[in-house]
Amino acid sequence: MVQLELKVKVLRKEAYRVELEVDGEDHSFLNILVKTLLKDPSVKFAAYRIDHPLTGKPVVVVETNGGKDPFDALTEASAKVKELAKEFREAFEKSLEEYGS
Repeated sequence: MVQLELKVKVLRKEAYRVELEVDGEDHSFLNILVKTLLKDPSVKFAAYRIDHPLTGKPVVVVETNGGKDPFDALTEASAKVKELAKEFREAFEKSLEEYGS
């Protein structure tokens, strides 16, 4: 199993907006996280940026409409991404079993 060193730093926190630096991640995880956040009706805006592809650390921005704290939205979206990864792994393993038969 690959071990990743992931560091999250809160850069800015307002009532309904948060900016996080996510060192150790790239487009792979952040893209699915943002897409999951945008499915939440209380999330007005969710995006990430990487200022330089070689040296920039990704920054995730989440803004809600006031119905939910942005940290709560991030927590819920992360749990959904984890569940999606689990479902994919199970479907993939089942496919491998069927392929090997």
